[in-house]
Amino acid sequence: MDENMELTPEELTPEPEEGAEQIRGSGTLYIVATPIGNSRDMSPRGKQILEEADLIAAEDTRRSMVLLGKLGVRNKLVSNHKFNEYGKAKHFISQLQEGKSIAVITDAGTPCISDPGNELIKAAVEAGIRVVGVPGCCAAVNALSISGFDLSSFTFFGFFPRERAERRRLLEKLRRGDTRTFALYESPKRIMELVDFFIEEQADLRLCLCNDMTKLHEMSFRGTPAEVKEQLLAKGNYEKGEYAVVLEVGKDYVFNKVEHAVSPEALLVDAMVKGLGPREAVAAVLSDENNSYSKNELKAAALRLKKLFGGEE
Repeated sequence: MDENMELTPEELTPEPEEGAEQIRGSGTLYIVATPIGNSRDMSPRGKQILEEADLIAAEDTRRSMVLLGKLGVRNKLVSNHKFNEYGKAKHFISQLQEGKSIAVITDAGTPCISDPGNELIKAAVEAGIRVVGVPGCCAAVNALSISGFDLSSFTFFGFFPRERAERRRLLEKLRRGDTRTFALYESPKRIMELVDFFIEEQADLRLCLCNDMTKLHEMSFRGTPAEVKEQLLAKGNYEKGEYAVVLEVGKDYVFNKVEHAVSPEALLVDAMVKGLGPREAVAAVLSDENNSYSKNELKAAALRLKKLFGGEE
């Protein structure tokens, strides 16, 4: 197909799937992916939809105006920021029900991937309004594709937690997962803090940090957390540009069986000092949602305590 050929309205908007319900006369909600750094990555179809939509719902109108200016698109921008997206959804739905078409865009990449948009899409689906995705750039997928890690299965986590306790819980979750490859985002101001966290936890990981993807000075930092830290320090101005992080958990670092931070005996003793007998203590620990011991393991621990201290079974 000639890349300069203008798309027809029929090619621009695919036919509804058989059996799909849509309110007659309502408009279409387009979820349009935008470039993650290089404006030339905007698809011709995406550009045409932005030109022809009645409204463009943008995460940040100031940033979106820069992109639309480069694309030569002159259209009505409306803010759909996460702090007002609940209220805006009702307004947009009414516009769609009147037959208007709306294009949703984010600051960069595919909307709703750690960005606003979900509430509007949910409301549109519930109202029977047609929702059409216009594919394009996605930072997480782009980073995964160049990581060199096993991509037979992977998990996306969005932004890594800021609190250390939450980071440790997530790291443990990564070690217990059914996959060894994970993608996430991190702020340039916290990227070194994240790498230092992995080093301090002695995490057996391979990292691929992708910075300023698709831009002129795009860089990737690869290796163990310690090796990646050296590369970041060598770069110097690593606190600039967005980061997409892909990590692969080492085979020997994966939890192959349930590991416990506290022994079953300690949990039972903690329950018994509150006045419970052994049987009651076993029941109390079993009912705790944070407990990961089985009933048989706890009963065996209760017997060991009985042999050690004597008393009621």
